[in-house]
Amino acid sequence: MKIHIADPTGLCFGVRRAISKLEEELLRSDKIYSLGSPIHNPQEIERLSKMGLIVVESAEDVPFGSIAFIRAHGVTPSEAENLRKKCMKVVDGTCPFVKTAQKRAKDLSSEGYVVVISGDREHPEVRGIMGYADGEVVVISSEGDIPENLKGRKCGILSQTTQKVASFIALVGSFITISPEIKVYNTICKATLARQDSVCRLASKVDGMLILGGRNSANTKKLAEISMDVGVSTLWIEHAGEIDRGWLRNKENIGIAAGGSTPDWLIKELIQNLNMM
Repeated sequence: MKIHIADPTGLCFGVRRAISKLEEELLRSDKIYSLGSPIHNPQEIERLSKMGLIVVESAEDVPFGSIAFIRAHGVTPSEAENLRKKCMKVVDGTCPFVKTAQKRAKDLSSEGYVVVISGDREHPEVRGIMGYADGEVVVISSEGDIPENLKGRKCGILSQTTQKVASFIALVGSFITISPEIKVYNTICKATLARQDSVCRLASKVDGMLILGGRNSANTKKLAEISMDVGVSTLWIEHAGEIDRGWLRNKENIGIAAGGSTPDWLIKELIQNLNMM
């Protein structure tokens, strides 16, 4: 069995930056409170928790005078302000690409557009972006979900940074026929584009694809979907212990790709396990 690694794969710039900021602060502090999971990888969060990371669900759960961390996915302006008011220090780990999406939403709203976000309404990144728009905001997961009340109105369209390119293109195309004026910002991050392209290329050359990443990771989910769309047998796992030996049977070439929030140590662990099988 030969192992082929997608290039690039694993930690993206934004997540690597967030982890680095968090680790630097944890070396100086006993406890740091993160509003929501800093990144979407349970194994990495477990490692950081042993260093002093405490994940909470709301700003109310952060004690006065403590140190807070803003996750890579970002938060709403009101949440950030609440943290600044009550904390001794706030470390901002928001991905720069997410910050760009936040600014685009604010700009489109101020220009009078209905802000349309291509993505998952329940994802923390999308909730954060929504908070930057002062006017009407609509989140659409697919081109078939466009509300009737948007017809005939001018719409500003942007994307969750980890959205599939094909989904975003399809949504924008749908608005051309229903809106008299649209303004589009491609806010899918470069790391996402590169990883999606690498999975598409590799999946067409192997007998099976192993997608490594957290179940709560949107970008990992998209990589698994792209691999399956190519038509290759695809297995999405969080760690090496989830490898199904039966799935490996009769496969001579195995491709490995990892989500942008999957740390290098998990990828190395997976490769080592496969080499021993």
